[in-house]
Amino acid sequence: MPRIQPVNSETADETTKGILSAVNEKMGMVPNLISTMAQSPAVANAYLGFSGALAGGILPARLREQLALAVGEENSCGYCVSAHSLLGKGAGLDDPAIEAARRGGSADGKEDAALKFARTVVRDRGNVSDADVSGLREAGYNDGEIAEIVGHVALNLFTNYFNHIAATAIDFPVAPELAGA
Repeated sequence: MPRIQPVNSETADETTKGILSAVNEKMGMVPNLISTMAQSPAVANAYLGFSGALAGGILPARLREQLALAVGEENSCGYCVSAHSLLGKGAGLDDPAIEAARRGGSADGKEDAALKFARTVVRDRGNVSDADVSGLREAGYNDGEIAEIVGHVALNLFTNYFNHIAATAIDFPVAPELAGA
């Protein structure tokens, strides 16, 4: 049962209706995450702005989804893991790649380095070592890409924590538990 209820677009004020309408137009639906964040238009707009800015960055959609999966799994966020399992398929991830990302890895060495770094950021609350950052550079990431990886970790921490606190109802196909996790 949600602790914070999603906004009903039919009874929402005009500002909130505008936010929800724009999301629906873009996505063809309004995920419960966004309709719940819309209890505060400032929070919904902050999320949409941050997410939109990073989507226009240099990291490919595939890696953005893998990062969301790795961070979501690390934080036990069923909502985000479920959402990004579906969105990941749209970004070219198959089931084995989705499972690997949830475990913080990839068969591709460069992606693997980013995912391991992301999980280290989450586990160590951002207190990474010089060697952690050097490992990303050795894998082929430049400073702008490293900055975006950190941005994606922060964005996903925000949504993971929001969903934990709000107890957001999952409105995507529920991702299965990882075997051996």
